[in-house]
Amino acid sequence: MQKAQSIQHAAKIFSGTASRELSAEICTHFGCEPGNVSIQRFADGEISPNYLESVRGDYIFLIQSTYSPGDNLMELLLMIDAAKRASAYKVIAVLPYYGYARQDRKDRPRVAIGSKLVANMITAAGADRVITMDLHAPQIQGYFDIPVDHLDSHAVFIPYVEQLKLKNLTFAAPDVGATNRIREIASYFNAEMVICDKHRKRANEIGSMTLIGDVEGRDVVIIDDICDTGGTLAKCASLIKEKGANSVRAMITHPLLSGKAYENIESSVLEELVVCNTIPLKRESEKIKVISVAQLFSVAIKHAFENKSITSLFVHSNLRTS
Repeated sequence: MQKAQSIQHAAKIFSGTASRELSAEICTHFGCEPGNVSIQRFADGEISPNYLESVRGDYIFLIQSTYSPGDNLMELLLMIDAAKRASAYKVIAVLPYYGYARQDRKDRPRVAIGSKLVANMITAAGADRVITMDLHAPQIQGYFDIPVDHLDSHAVFIPYVEQLKLKNLTFAAPDVGATNRIREIASYFNAEMVICDKHRKRANEIGSMTLIGDVEGRDVVIIDDICDTGGTLAKCASLIKEKGANSVRAMITHPLLSGKAYENIESSVLEELVVCNTIPLKRESEKIKVISVAQLFSVAIKHAFENKSITSLFVHSNLRTS
């Protein structure tokens, strides 16, 4: 009887149009060339992806942040579908930024839960796993019926804060919802934390804001997952400075930076805004510094391919072993 041959699955990384620069960096760290894929459009804008190399029997990692416009999400879904139909062994959707995450619950009557709908669409398209970073609400992981690797930007922010050598370090949450995120990094540094409690009139418009905690003479670092218009961030920084802080800077994972965000940031009291490259900047600014998450994602991709744990990539792992 002829012995069955062992099947060797290769790992291939492909990029959507929204994340090409980050994908190229990830491939450099991973030690591979970006996969060859053509993404064409019909005259009316309809998207048509086409893999220009075989993906049969391979682990396919598709890197695409799904920020606006919606074409980025549609492109990812079509790439997943094309890979499955081309007999890929596993298709892993790598979403550095997971769009529609802010619509995570019914907080008003007759609204959609967009993050659940997007999870359903990605799963229905044929993804076997999702790798993402700093979901707006961690419970979104439960919206998927496939495994989700949820990476933490603290892994790149912590070394940056350490090299600043701030004497009276205090972390600030720009709203009550961000307190759990801040508590973990504050615990790592054994630092104090404060909260900017805001009340919104409507989306992207703040009614009032109150500071909970003492920042007198402190070097404050605001931490959050998203900066959209920059209005909340600028107002939070101004309030902290008014209360006697020595300096205020912010670290935000996903720089959506819509509308007048650049103007709001540049005219604010912030020393600097540090962001990740999960979303490419629309333009440069003297106040905005970009930290790459490419190496973090390359390690996560490597571990997913080799069926290894990714626990070592998280802050809580370092806390347990320190």
